[in-house]
Amino acid sequence: MSGSRPRPAPPEAAPPPPAPEPDFAPLTTERLTLRPLRPEDAPALHRLVNDWEVAKNLARVPFPYPRELADEWIASTRARLVTGEGYDLAIVGRDEQDREVLLGCVGLRLDTRAPRTAELGYWVGRRFWGHGVATEAAGRLLRWGLAHLDIDRVEAEALPDNVRSAAVLRRIGFREAGEGVTEFLSRGGPLPVRRFVAGREDLPGAEGGQEAAPAAAAPAQGKPIVLVAAVALIDADGRVLLARRPEGKPLAGLWEFPGGKVHPGETPEAALIRELKEELGIDVAESCLAPFAFASHGYERFHLLMPLYLCRRWSGAVVAREGQALAWVRPQRLGDYAMPPADRPLVALLRDFL
Repeated sequence: MSGSRPRPAPPEAAPPPPAPEPDFAPLTTERLTLRPLRPEDAPALHRLVNDWEVAKNLARVPFPYPRELADEWIASTRARLVTGEGYDLAIVGRDEQDREVLLGCVGLRLDTRAPRTAELGYWVGRRFWGHGVATEAAGRLLRWGLAHLDIDRVEAEALPDNVRSAAVLRRIGFREAGEGVTEFLSRGGPLPVRRFVAGREDLPGAEGGQEAAPAAAAPAQGKPIVLVAAVALIDADGRVLLARRPEGKPLAGLWEFPGGKVHPGETPEAALIRELKEELGIDVAESCLAPFAFASHGYERFHLLMPLYLCRRWSGAVVAREGQALAWVRPQRLGDYAMPPADRPLVALLRDFL
């Protein structure tokens, strides 16, 4: 009897490669740390969110919340962090023994339907309510997002009976923007919601271009005038330097021409020489600063007057000494960068000149 040669067993499937580790530096507040979620957070996350008082206010969370869903959701948040599509973070505190404790989650999701827009969401475990955790965490992520992401508008929503969440949103700078309807997995259908929106101008202390308003009271006949000097540094390739306003400054996240406020008794040229040394580490001679144009813009509490100079020669290498992002931009691309209202009119003039 003839027999067939036994077939070799198929090789075992190779395990999937590990997911890339998110390259995201944790954000801190006075009491909290906002960091990427980790697989080991799943048990604590499940315990906190599998609570009707928490889940009933969350549109994307089913109830009951299956334990395995915690693992899947954490993996998805890490994938979105890697691609830059979303920033869902763990809200972490410390207990009396200085051990890490998961308190809840906060997230920013980029809106693919609306350019330069993101959606803010958050939740906190019931046992940690009443301690300002949501305000502290959501406010920190909101400020970070507007300063570091290419967004100008952040949206959020709350159920009409969720007065706690509405209060949190107002405290961190959101304003009510109407009503809508959202599908709630936890409640099994669509429900009416209150919609909220915030931009840089809505954040506390946000008013201002290069600098905030002076402390002095406005004269009786009008607003105080703030004098700010700015410069278009132009390199050998004809590119113009823009600096991004860092987190913590008014209008953080917008791009502007380097410069700063002119101090009492100081000339605009002297102010620029000082600012360029402090902010960029370069030395500029007054003879290398050529007056080009000026901007005049009225803010709510003051009026900004900003002469713009051109500079093609300086000593030293340009370095971001205050942690600000820098970009050398072709003149025709200057309009692609979001800028404070005082800087925008100068872009067309500079682009046509160069």
